[in-house]
Amino acid sequence: MAHAHRSKDSVALIHPQPSVYPPVLNAPVGSVPRPVGVTNPSFGPVPPFDPASLPQPGFVLNPAVLVGMEQRRSLSLLQFMSNEGLIPSPEEELKRKNAIEKLKEIVLTWVKRVAWQRRRPKQQISVTSATILTYGSYGLGVHGPESDIDALCVGPFFASMADDFFIVLRNMLERRPEVSEIHCVKDAKVPLMRFKFDGISIDLPYAQLRLLYVPDNLDVLNPYFLRNIDETSWKSLSGVRANECILLLVPNVENFQSMVRCVKLWAKRRGVYGNLFGYFGGVHLAILAAFVCQRNPHANLNVLISTFFKTFSGWPWPTPVALEGGRLPTEGTRDTRALMPIQLPCSPYEYCHSNITKSTFYRITTELTLGHALTRDLLRLDFDWNDIFEPFCYSQKYSRFIKIYLSSPNQDHLGDWVGWVKSRFWLLLAKVEEVQGLCDPNPTEFIDPDSGEPNVVFFWGVQPGRINFSDIDIVEDFFLQNINNSGYQGHPGKMVLSVLPTSQLPGYAQLDTGSWNRTKACWRMSEYHQPRLPVFSQHLPLYFVGYAATNEDVKRLNAWS
Repeated sequence: MAHAHRSKDSVALIHPQPSVYPPVLNAPVGSVPRPVGVTNPSFGPVPPFDPASLPQPGFVLNPAVLVGMEQRRSLSLLQFMSNEGLIPSPEEELKRKNAIEKLKEIVLTWVKRVAWQRRRPKQQISVTSATILTYGSYGLGVHGPESDIDALCVGPFFASMADDFFIVLRNMLERRPEVSEIHCVKDAKVPLMRFKFDGISIDLPYAQLRLLYVPDNLDVLNPYFLRNIDETSWKSLSGVRANECILLLVPNVENFQSMVRCVKLWAKRRGVYGNLFGYFGGVHLAILAAFVCQRNPHANLNVLISTFFKTFSGWPWPTPVALEGGRLPTEGTRDTRALMPIQLPCSPYEYCHSNITKSTFYRITTELTLGHALTRDLLRLDFDWNDIFEPFCYSQKYSRFIKIYLSSPNQDHLGDWVGWVKSRFWLLLAKVEEVQGLCDPNPTEFIDPDSGEPNVVFFWGVQPGRINFSDIDIVEDFFLQNINNSGYQGHPGKMVLSVLPTSQLPGYAQLDTGSWNRTKACWRMSEYHQPRLPVFSQHLPLYFVGYAATNEDVKRLNAWS
C-alpha cells in the first residue's frame, strides 16, 4: 500500500470542516435499500433484463420506476463482481481471521519475553502488551481471494525495532510451523517483515509507542497515543490511521466497499493500477471512492460508479482531493510537484505517496474520460458492464515497446532483485520520458520460457518518436548506475533493456488479457541453510535471544545495557 509523506511534526484531531468543493452530482430521486451483503454476498439469480419492458420514447418515467431500474443495474454489477471472483469465500475469510488472531497471540508472548529479557519489573511484565492492527485492502474490507494482508505490529516503549522486532520476533516467527518465506525490508521508507502465515502473504511493519500497555482496540486517531513517537513509527501508523478515517467518514460502508472493488478492477484491467509504475495505488482509489460516496450518500452502486468517472474525468488537477470531515489542507503544505494530489484524511500535512508522471497522468485522465463516456447513460438498452472492464489493448495502441528483462542465476534471489528494481522504476520512467516522451509502463509481469535462467520481463509501450537502440543504451546505463548506488543488500541480478516493434513481441507476451501479476520489493535477511550466529541477552547472559542475520545485528545486541 502507498504511504504518506509527513511534512510537519504534529498530530491533528479530526474536526468537521465545511466543504470547499462544489457538489458534483445530486443524489438520485428517492432512497434505496442497502445492497446485499458485500463482504461475502450470496447472490440469488438476477432476472434477465428485458428491453421490451422499458417504456417507449415519448413516455416520462415515474421516479419509482427509475429507482427500480437503478437497483437492477446495481444488482447486476454485484453479480458481475461475484462472477469475477472479487469477493473471498467464507472459508477464506475465516482463514485470514484466524491468522490475525494467531499473530496477536505471538506478539503478546513476544513482548512479555522482551520485557523479562530487559529485566522490567514483574508488575510491568504482567501488564505490558502489544497488538496487531490491520490496514490496506484487508482493513477496509475490500480485499480479494488473492490479496495480501497488511498488518501493523504495535509495541511498547522498551521494544525496539532493530533488536526486538527484527531479531527476537523474527526468530519466534521462524520457528512457527505456520510461517514460511520470511523476508525483510529494512531500508524502505516503512521497514517491515514479509512472510506467509498458513499460506497467506503478510506485510508486517512495526510502530513503537511511548506506552507500557498497548490496548487491543488502540485508537490510532487519539493524539495521546501518538505523542513523541519517532518518524518511522509515524509512517508505519499512517496506513492504519487513513483506514480508520475513511471508514468513519463514508456514509455507507457497504456501498463504499463495493465501489472500491469495482474501481480497483477497472484500474487493473485498464492498466492504470500500480503505484510503483506511476499509477493509482489502493489508498488513492479508496479516497477517491470515499469522496464520491460522501457527496452521494443515498446513491446506489451503479450511480456511484457513474459519478466516479464523471467527477474525476473533469477534476481540475492539481487541485487536491480531500474528504469532508477530514483535515483540510493547510496553506503551503501541498506538494507542488504532485500532478494528482490526494490528501490523507487524518492530517492536513499528509498526502498519498505518488509516482505519477506526465505520461501516466495522461493515461489515467484518458481512461477516466473513457469511463465517463461509457457510464453516462447506465439505463440505455445496449449497456454492458463488461465494456467498462474490457482489458486495455496494448498491442493495438503502441507500435513499439521497451522490453525490460530482469534475471538472476537463483530463483530465490530473483524476487528480491525484481522487487528492488521495481522500487526504482519511477527513475527509469522519468528517464524514458526525457528521451522518448510518452511512455506507458504496463505493470504486468511475464516470464520468458526460452531463457535458461529465472527471469521476469516487462513491456512498456512507446509511441514512434526519438528513441532508438543507442538511446536505450543510455537509459540502461543511467538506470543501472542508480541501482548499483542505491544500497541493494541482496544478490544483484542482470537487467537488459531493448526496443521491439509490436510485430516482434514474443508469444508469451500476452499484453491484452488484463492479467495483473507482481513481485514485491524485498530481500532475505538470511538463507535458512547458512550458519548464523546465536545471540544471548546482555541482561541475562545465559538467555538465548535468537539468531542474528548479520554481524552488525550482533554488535547492536551486545551493546544493550
